[in-house]
This record gives sequence, C-alpha cells and structure tokens, in this order.
Amino acid sequence: MKYLMTVLVEPVMEPADGEARDIEEWVADHDASGARFFGDRLAPASQAKTVRIRKGGTLITDGPFTEAHEAIAGLDILECENIDEAVAVALDHPMAREGTIEVRPFYDWESDEQS
Repeated sequence: MKYLMTVLVEPVMEPADGEARDIEEWVADHDASGARFFGDRLAPASQAKTVRIRKGGTLITDGPFTEAHEAIAGLDILECENIDEAVAVALDHPMAREGTIEVRPFYDWESDEQS
C-alpha cells in the first residue's frame, strides 16, 4: 500500500538528545529496502502560491495557505505493507527529531470503508 509522508519544518522547543541521522543515509537505506517509492525536497514556502476559487472569483496569494509556524519541506511516497511499517520508516527519518512528519495512506478506491 502507498503512503504519503510529508516532512514539515517547525521550531522545536525540546529537541531529542543525540544526533539526527544523515538524510542521505536514510534515503539510501529506504530506497534499497523498497520502502521509499519516491521523494524530493520542496522549494521554500516563500515560493509557494495558494489558489482558491470562490463566489467572488479567483484568488491567488503568495506563500502557503496557513499562517502557521510549520511548512512542508519535502515529501516521500512510501510503499509499505501497513501503516505501522510506514510509521517505522517515518520514525527513522532525521526530521522526526527536528520537525514533524505526517504519514497518510493514499485513498483506497476499491474499499467501501473510508473514514
């Protein structure tokens, strides 16, 4: 099953002890295991455009949609047996210590049970 793993940067108030793993090692290990299907770093949020169409017309604004302190820094598509395996891959990512990682399954078009 495929999972989208988004890597978010955020201010960390209480960093974990120890050194973060090297990102190149993480990529090489999970590419070799087959768990990482695709991944890439994104340009800074300042280069983003947010697009909306509403009753009043089209609205295109600079930057990310939210005014939060978090910004999506990158994404990976994982191919894992289940969510637990995908979470284990995410926990191994260096940004699990220095940011936030969200793991979400792709929508299952063949299932009647979506929540």
